[in-house]
Amino acid sequence: MATPLPHTPSASLTTIAVVGLGTMGTGITEVLTKAGREVVGIDISEAAVAKAVATLETATARAVEKGRLTEQERADALARVSTSTDLRAAADADLVIEVAPESYEIKHQIFRELDGIVRPETILVTGTNALSVTRLAADSARPERVLGLHFFNPAPAMKLVEVVSSVLTAPTAVTAVTNLALDLGKEPVAVGDRPGFVADGLLFGYLNQAAAMYEAKYASREDIDAAMRLGCGLPMGPLALLDLIGVDTARTVLEAMYAESHDRLHAPAPILKQLSEAGLTGRKSGRGFYTYEAPGSAAVVRDALTPLDGAALIPGREIRSVGVAGSGTMASGIAEVFAKAGYEVVLAARSEEKAQAAKARIGKSLSRSVDKGRMTAEAAAQTLDRITAAGSYESFADVDLAVEAVAEDLEIKQQLFQALDKVCKPGAVLATTTSSLPVVACARATSRPQDVIGMHFFNPAPAMKLVEVVRTVLTAEDVHATVREVCGRIKKHAVDCGDRAGFIVNALLFPYLNNAIKMVQEHYASLDDIDAAMKLGGGYPMGPFELLDVVGLDVSLAIEKVLHREFRDPGLAPAPLLEHLVAAGCLGRKTGRGFREYARR
Repeated sequence: MATPLPHTPSASLTTIAVVGLGTMGTGITEVLTKAGREVVGIDISEAAVAKAVATLETATARAVEKGRLTEQERADALARVSTSTDLRAAADADLVIEVAPESYEIKHQIFRELDGIVRPETILVTGTNALSVTRLAADSARPERVLGLHFFNPAPAMKLVEVVSSVLTAPTAVTAVTNLALDLGKEPVAVGDRPGFVADGLLFGYLNQAAAMYEAKYASREDIDAAMRLGCGLPMGPLALLDLIGVDTARTVLEAMYAESHDRLHAPAPILKQLSEAGLTGRKSGRGFYTYEAPGSAAVVRDALTPLDGAALIPGREIRSVGVAGSGTMASGIAEVFAKAGYEVVLAARSEEKAQAAKARIGKSLSRSVDKGRMTAEAAAQTLDRITAAGSYESFADVDLAVEAVAEDLEIKQQLFQALDKVCKPGAVLATTTSSLPVVACARATSRPQDVIGMHFFNPAPAMKLVEVVRTVLTAEDVHATVREVCGRIKKHAVDCGDRAGFIVNALLFPYLNNAIKMVQEHYASLDDIDAAMKLGGGYPMGPFELLDVVGLDVSLAIEKVLHREFRDPGLAPAPLLEHLVAAGCLGRKTGRGFREYARR
């Protein structure tokens, strides 16, 4: 039985060795020395040591320029750092943080050597994000003192650290390392030992699916990245992020995750292997999914796959007036968008009363824009005047574009398209805003499927910049060109995709949300820890459970079911916990309870 470590408060972790002075090791060294710790930086490469010292000097000088450090504080911080190419320099350390390359062989060798160098009470930490902490600990002479501490890149800026325990880890070691993370100004999240932990466990599955989507030529790299930035508020698109992380690194993480989970969502997309083996590993090599100005550069340059600026589409149809069918939030938002852009809009619902209520909602939205100084009262009045509320779809007789925004029910939409087919003039473009149903099924309900296309707006439509333009195999080229032109006029960013479940955003977003639910279901991590991990470690504007409760658990379940039915991948099967909550009527904010409880308004 392992001997428990003596109580080790973080204050006693005054001397810390960092083994591996790459980007992450250097960043961790900077964080530690700024926090007053004595740091011994160790790397087998003298060049790496020299580069780390230069990077620290530059980073601390920049901090002085920005007023974050005084010159004296900078001098003191640099004086607290010593470097070596000999692992024996860690002999007096209270804590050793290993951030060597992601290889069991390398890390095992380091830990075996450290067993013979450091004191018995010294805590040994691995910075791995892909390998088993338990496996590394089991081969150590004192497994109870080994745990994981996963920083995120860049370490000085990113707040999240995952504290990874194995079944062998002593609680005192976990406490000491957690307290150290707090002392460093970080937000520690406690997780168990499984590949990817929380943040990378969720992130890399999503990145892998994006790579597979691109590989299948479903959408261009630019459209996939723009869709996730604009549709989900992410700081980077998935393919650009893969290039930043390193395609080879991503492949390593996914291989480790797949070996553990056997989930097809984690089986690395073949393109990751192809790029890795060709040396096209992303920014660090100068080329990955994108091409960069030079190795290490963030500047993307044009290559053979870059779309031509203003590439001439075939001429579109003239659009002067727009009909919007529906009376809900999405319909009124879309009507507002078109009216603001100068189009004459007919907003039609099943009754005059519903249509007038939807127009009144637009009036309130425009008033808020006036109050916030985003438009003048005169412009708001002119916008509202362009909207005609109607209690019948017969009023669409003269519109050039009809946009459907009714309930997400295929039968209801098909009935509406049958009605539009009879009412709308020849040559009118008919668009559906569906987020999960087949566009072609709406098209086939008409006698003119070539005129039907998907225009998937995001809620709230006036604020969200993205529109997914969904072509079926029957959509005419000039209809596609028309909708692209219209998106430009209403100041939306259009991305092209084919007619399959989820399109771009939902097909990538909802499997990620489903995997987060599975983590909670398996008692791997708490709601709060997962939400914090994805906001702090992944740059998401909302954690997955915050987002699920906002979207609605019933809506989320419906989309999960559509994706599972379409792709028939067992990994896409809705998490039972989601199904149970929906069955119990816990649908999120709208019912006052979902994954969390909310105050009734």
